[in-house]
Amino acid sequence: MHSFTIPAIVLAAIAVIPSVSAHGYVSGVTSGGKKTTMTGPNWIYQATKPQDAGWFAYNQDNGFVAPSEYGDQNITCHKGATPGTTSITVAAGSTLDLTWNTWPDSHHGPIIDYLARCTGDCSKQDKTKLNFFKIDAGGLVDGSSAPGKWATDTLLASDLTWKVKIPSNLSGNFVLRHEIIALHSAGNADGAQSYPQCINLKVTGSGTARPCDSGAECRKGPALYKADAPGILINIYTTLTSYSMPGPKIWGSLKKRAISFVA
Repeated sequence: MHSFTIPAIVLAAIAVIPSVSAHGYVSGVTSGGKKTTMTGPNWIYQATKPQDAGWFAYNQDNGFVAPSEYGDQNITCHKGATPGTTSITVAAGSTLDLTWNTWPDSHHGPIIDYLARCTGDCSKQDKTKLNFFKIDAGGLVDGSSAPGKWATDTLLASDLTWKVKIPSNLSGNFVLRHEIIALHSAGNADGAQSYPQCINLKVTGSGTARPCDSGAECRKGPALYKADAPGILINIYTTLTSYSMPGPKIWGSLKKRAISFVA
């Protein structure tokens, strides 16, 4: 492990962070039947930086990234994020289980997953070089009665576990970007709340696909969303018949989840 020193300015910021426990984070990832416990925002309170596949961000308040920050690197893997020190091995074509520690039932919205190929070892990855393609998206389940049922409600009904299938034609080192966008305040400008988390993966298999070289709609983190996009600036307290999923289209032949009307 590598020892580290928390910058004084960070310590000062942490000292005034309110105690917020309503919003969650991915606390465990299960691949091939093996569950890996994630350190989450608590990494900063440890004397040495832990060995963790999750990226280390300054979100100790369990806070979010607002639309006003969509144009900077905070939206890539959360605030001030730096690469995880290890990777989770997952077989191409298999399913990852991402388990949250908690999530407030009032924070309705989509759950979106992206991959970006690392330029080498993901633990040394420059986040500004990550080029994300979408592999999964769940949005509106039923909009007939406001505020509707959403992917987040499916998460809550599934013991806080979200399943993500890794494309079978990939292999190599990737960063998984897993995100919830809470829309309970999205009827107002800058009201949507993005909760992105990044996890290093080592995808095993013989796949040779290069999505960003073969038609995938790939984007750097600061180009993923626009603050005034229909799926970002939206009033969910009205009857909805559809939902426009933010970000690029899902790559290739992978199909959107049945619970999304529009992706």
